[in-house]
Amino acid sequence: MANQNDSFIDEVTEELRRDRLYAAFRRYGWIAILAVLLLVAGVVWREYSRSQDRAAAEAFGDEILAAEASGDPAAILAVDPRGSEGREALAALLAASARADAGDRAAAAEALRALAADDAAAPQDDVLRELAQLKLVMLAGPEMDPSERDAILTQLSRAGAPFELLALEQKAVALIGAGRTEDALTLIGQIQQREGLSEALRRRLSEMMIALGEEPGVATDTQLPG
Repeated sequence: MANQNDSFIDEVTEELRRDRLYAAFRRYGWIAILAVLLLVAGVVWREYSRSQDRAAAEAFGDEILAAEASGDPAAILAVDPRGSEGREALAALLAASARADAGDRAAAAEALRALAADDAAAPQDDVLRELAQLKLVMLAGPEMDPSERDAILTQLSRAGAPFELLALEQKAVALIGAGRTEDALTLIGQIQQREGLSEALRRRLSEMMIALGEEPGVATDTQLPG
């Protein structure tokens, strides 16, 4: 008899729990449904945004390549960056290169200097700013103030910098221009020991050593000249 009573009580308790669950669902179920709808809407919006960003990037790429092929700096700058500061900076960099190729070195240098000194640029544009600095050094060459060139190259050749090896190469060029042949050879040898050298850079370094009257090789001095 006790077992029957216990079974009856369990059934009643279970029914009460079920009734409470159904009541709670009827009262608050809309919240769960809304949450699911918001989640689905968020996923759909994210995919749509990615698709739009990808389409905008592809359109910008096609237009900037066509403008660059024309060699007209104004056409390059006229390409719509689609609201991206990074694309605007890239267009400015390519326009400066077009001016340099056309022989307008003064305008190219001015554009590169403006881009390199843009403190309002977004952090993600720092690579483009450093590339502008490197191109400015390469364009100006020995005409640039030596202390300014040294300061720029010191910053660009810091460990882990995106253009570290190319900046070190420009340091070697500056040393050669200053008549510091031994320091230049030492630096070239040190660069040759670095990992990640491209074949083009390796070839240029060897050609510099040959031009300085040395056989291409690796220096043993581990101290980079300043």
